[in-house]
Amino acid sequence: MQGSDRVGQTPGGQDAVLRPRLLLHACCAPCSSAVVERLQQSYAVTIFFYNPNIHPQPEYQLRCSELEQWCQHLNLPLIVDEYIPEHWHQLVAGYEQEAERGERCTLCYRMRMQRTAQRAKDDGFALFTTVLSISPHKDAERINRIGAQLSSELEVDFYTANFKKQGGFQRSLELSKLYGFYRQNYCGCCYSLAQSEQRRSASRTLDSSS
Repeated sequence: MQGSDRVGQTPGGQDAVLRPRLLLHACCAPCSSAVVERLQQSYAVTIFFYNPNIHPQPEYQLRCSELEQWCQHLNLPLIVDEYIPEHWHQLVAGYEQEAERGERCTLCYRMRMQRTAQRAKDDGFALFTTVLSISPHKDAERINRIGAQLSSELEVDFYTANFKKQGGFQRSLELSKLYGFYRQNYCGCCYSLAQSEQRRSASRTLDSSS
């Protein structure tokens, strides 16, 4: 699936133009909500949707479509990059049995963040970052370390953050309820989906035996 640029006007009129332009990698609308709310206070934010890890394709389309609708509602610029899951599977080959938060996840974070950093540099953004640290299941220290490495390699500034802190994750829940967002029960890839289904199956088994 080919990507495209879907760009709205910069929120905030002339004042927003004066703010540094920040490219924000996003995996879905719920994770983006509180992050955008926070960053827009100081930056002119553009959303960058690049997630070849998401499986299956209908799930990818659902997350992308919801993000598009939300960005349109906020008049927020959005860039949707290409969707080629095969590239992601090639990257993580050999790590299929890794548990979530293992090396497979590190490779996945870096792949998406590297694409974001390169796009930020190519398009003249002042800095880049990702919403990934909003999740309580994501290691912010690891994400920020990758961001710092990419910043050094590509010579584009990285916004360091742990967005789940200072009530960030709770705020994302509130905004998701306000907007009626679909909240997925797994990170995105086929392996996290399988592990999520295993956990639910085990939970149902325990409930039926109690």
